[in-house]
Amino acid sequence: KKPGPVQIVLANEDEHSFELDAAALEKILLQDHVKDLNVVVVSVAGAFRKGKSFLLDFMLRYMHSQDDSWMGGDEEPLIGFTWRGGCERETTGIQVWSEVFVVDKPDGSKVAVLLVDTQGAFDSQSTIKDCATVFALSTMTSSVQVYNLSQNVQEDDLQHLQLFTEYGRLAMEEITQKPFQSLMFLIRDWSYPYEHEYGLKGGKNFLERRLQVKQNQHEELQNVRKHIHSCFSNISCFLMPHPGLKVATNPYFDGRLRDIDGEFKAGLAKLVPLLLAPERLVEKEIGGSKVTCRDLLEYFKAYIKIYQGEELPHPKSMLQATAEANNLTAVAGAKDLYSKNMEKICGGDKPYMAPADLERCHAEFREHSVHHFRSVKKMGGEEFCQRYQNQLEAELDEAFTNFSKHNEGKNIFYAARTPATLFAVIFVMYVVSGVTGFIRGLSPRLGLANLIMGAALLSLCTWAYVKYSGEFREVGTMIDLVAETLWEQVFSRLLEPVRSRLAWPFSVLSSFPSTLGLRALSPLNNNYKKT
Repeated sequence: KKPGPVQIVLANEDEHSFELDAAALEKILLQDHVKDLNVVVVSVAGAFRKGKSFLLDFMLRYMHSQDDSWMGGDEEPLIGFTWRGGCERETTGIQVWSEVFVVDKPDGSKVAVLLVDTQGAFDSQSTIKDCATVFALSTMTSSVQVYNLSQNVQEDDLQHLQLFTEYGRLAMEEITQKPFQSLMFLIRDWSYPYEHEYGLKGGKNFLERRLQVKQNQHEELQNVRKHIHSCFSNISCFLMPHPGLKVATNPYFDGRLRDIDGEFKAGLAKLVPLLLAPERLVEKEIGGSKVTCRDLLEYFKAYIKIYQGEELPHPKSMLQATAEANNLTAVAGAKDLYSKNMEKICGGDKPYMAPADLERCHAEFREHSVHHFRSVKKMGGEEFCQRYQNQLEAELDEAFTNFSKHNEGKNIFYAARTPATLFAVIFVMYVVSGVTGFIRGLSPRLGLANLIMGAALLSLCTWAYVKYSGEFREVGTMIDLVAETLWEQVFSRLLEPVRSRLAWPFSVLSSFPSTLGLRALSPLNNNYKKT
């Protein structure tokens, strides 16, 4: 079959996800003559419509010839990976050339060379996660990553490189050394040869200055440069001239050398052998061990599973990340305001508070906190901020639940509910057993009453031991749960008539001081804390 580009990582644009065509990759990497050879993977990545596929096709010409005339004739169209002019993207996902080239290195060993083309970043259809996933997969599986840039290395190029490589590093296992191998900054259309000459030497001087960590730099700029140096074993840069106006503006340009500027062709003649000459080939290594074609297939399978799952955080655009941080800060401030207000009325050193009063204060403080959140200037728009307001309200309700439990724990009767309930059961069963012992016909109930009384006594002793020793807490929790159920379903209902009769005199006592203008003197008044 005639060699050609094969799509191995497929892009699902509707779901913004990727999947591996394992069968297609197996046909390429598991061929008998290459499967056990160490592999060299040269990949080109970068922004879309910057000539990545165009460059790879010249690499293909070199791999097919490898002599002084490898660039071909002036009238020979450029074929291989699909490319074209225009402003719309051409490549999606990740493609590899179906022909794996076997090269004899100067030391006598044979290696397999694989050329990889990637989807361009930052087109109108890809999210930041899509761009990061493709770039990370390409960087993780390549031995040489060519970072294709236009005209210059700008600060946002370095920041995106930092984001993409960090996304790749997170997907790898334990890292004891630099996780990636060789990175080449390829600066296309370089317009300043009077400052730094075209080629590798000028690129080295330029990159050293651009990646230099200076003492007077902002910490953010220093961290970007330190991160890049820590990720790659070897970093280089190559400055390429513009290919000429015919290449850039002619819609019928098909790659013929006659239409390409002479300086660009001279740059190609130096760049391609720099990457693919037998003595310059860099074999793929992972964890210090060289990788064969067979191994590379398994790494592709493992890495794609990680990016299909939910193990990794989703990379965000700069605006989205800033807006999230901005809203989360506002949520934290509003929640802190609520907590401080609640601590003032029911904190650790405050006495027990009536549940109704606590709930009323919660509603008031909750409203103040939400108002504080909405008053803070935030990024992201109304719909985006509403999501974080809903999060804040849910967290405030959860915090109120915790405050309620803490307040309930201060109620001495609540703490004694379990032993009181069990003691009441023991007492009732004791009375029942005494009565049934004297009345004929009820004697069969005597054994049941004694059994319940014994169980309640045993539970009371067990509960006391658990509270004293701190052991068998699950058993203590179960006893508390049974006692609480008995209290709510039985004793609470029996005491309801008594409670309703006592409510009227207490309400009169509660309101009496306020009628005399002595609200601050009455701890029974619901509003005394506001005075």
